[in-house]
Amino acid sequence: MTFCGHATLASAKILFEKHLDEHIDQITFHSKSGELRAVKKDDLIFLDFPTDHLKKVKDKEFILDLLGFEPQLLFKGRDDYLAIFETEKIIMELIPNFIEISKIDSRGLIASAPGDSVDFVSRCFFPQTGVNEDPVTGSAHTTMIPYWSKILSKDILLAHQLSKRGGVLHCENNDERVKIGGDSLIYFIGEISL
Repeated sequence: MTFCGHATLASAKILFEKHLDEHIDQITFHSKSGELRAVKKDDLIFLDFPTDHLKKVKDKEFILDLLGFEPQLLFKGRDDYLAIFETEKIIMELIPNFIEISKIDSRGLIASAPGDSVDFVSRCFFPQTGVNEDPVTGSAHTTMIPYWSKILSKDILLAHQLSKRGGVLHCENNDERVKIGGDSLIYFIGEISL
């Protein structure tokens, strides 16, 4: 993977809370996808990622066999397919065929729709990486934020990933970069002695 949102957020949380001066509110990480900045704003940490660029896919019928519903639109980004559906209800009712999804020519499949109480919702399926359904996916939002920003004509968005665990993401579109914010909690501290 070129980057991992979970690991970046967790690393930033530990650095901000345990190792850096309390007045420092920005960290820059270096990854295979370039520089990734983490910025602390109140109780949230925002990760600053490069934007994914989408290409429309004409043949979208195969998604019906993968999810049980045919999308309105289908795109392919750098790593994943993005299937756009009409309603949040459809996203909740998807029946992913993980065996078939694992055979597609991408890392995974993102399903998204306008939200009922947020700007957009999603579910993300990555069986090729060993994660059938990811609970909250920062990298997938680098694909969704530019799309929904354009469709909704707004740069500040609130998203909800509708996995079993779920998560709310505070999103910002900045042309070639997107910011994805979330809260985090340190729940375990361990020590290794050699």
